Amino acid sequence: MLIGKTMVVTGAASGIGKRTAELAHSMGANVISVDRNTPDTPVGDFIAADLSTPQGVQELIDALPDGIDALANVAGLSGTTGVALTLAVNFLGLRALSLGLAPKMNQLGSVINVASIAGFGWRPNLARAKAAVGVLGFPDPAAFAADHGVTDEIAYPTSKEFLLLWTYQAAHHSLFKDKNIRVNAVSPGPVETPILKQFRSVLGDERVDSDIDRVGRAGTANDIAPTILFLASDGARWINGTNIACDGGLEASVMAEAMDF
Repeated sequence: MLIGKTMVVTGAASGIGKRTAELAHSMGANVISVDRNTPDTPVGDFIAADLSTPQGVQELIDALPDGIDALANVAGLSGTTGVALTLAVNFLGLRALSLGLAPKMNQLGSVINVASIAGFGWRPNLARAKAAVGVLGFPDPAAFAADHGVTDEIAYPTSKEFLLLWTYQAAHHSLFKDKNIRVNAVSPGPVETPILKQFRSVLGDERVDSDIDRVGRAGTANDIAPTILFLASDGARWINGTNIACDGGLEASVMAEAMDF
């Protein structure tokens, strides 16, 4: 269901992004790989890009062709680089790229945002998330963080909270809806990727180990990439504005504990 489709995959140099690009290519998609770092073995056409600045995002949009069928927003930071850069890449840059690329996307296209189980807290933090998502454009990341009370310690989970709420809103944004472009999210739990050690330093070993113990093992890029590609395919043509928890049952466990059932 991906044969002949043109798919942009950000974060394609390693981890989930790399596997998503590889698997999309094997399934017949024309892949455009995007990353700040050049992959050892780029999949399809490769474009180096920095998604942390408005200029970097615009340069990428200008470099991409018309006729894109799917955008997989996999690029992301763990939070160890500080709140400003984390929010810039994980939310502000991702949003700007998606909105800016919409005019170059085909009818019936698909945007897939890789969020995280760490963004589960958007519901109790709804007021903050609504206020942040309501800020348009690409504001100065440091000022944006200060305005919404986001610190280094909570940069990663908060960036994913903002991303999830924006995903639900974007599914009905005229830029996407008028072209029948679907916008969905995938939320992994702990995944064995090169930045898992960074997540341990951000979230703590106890939190990460507890999450892994709940479901029996950490995920792998091979577990997550097929879900991203399903959302990019025609098989998901009636799925829009949804977050798929691709986490071995972790969200279900957390939800049961939070609601005491």
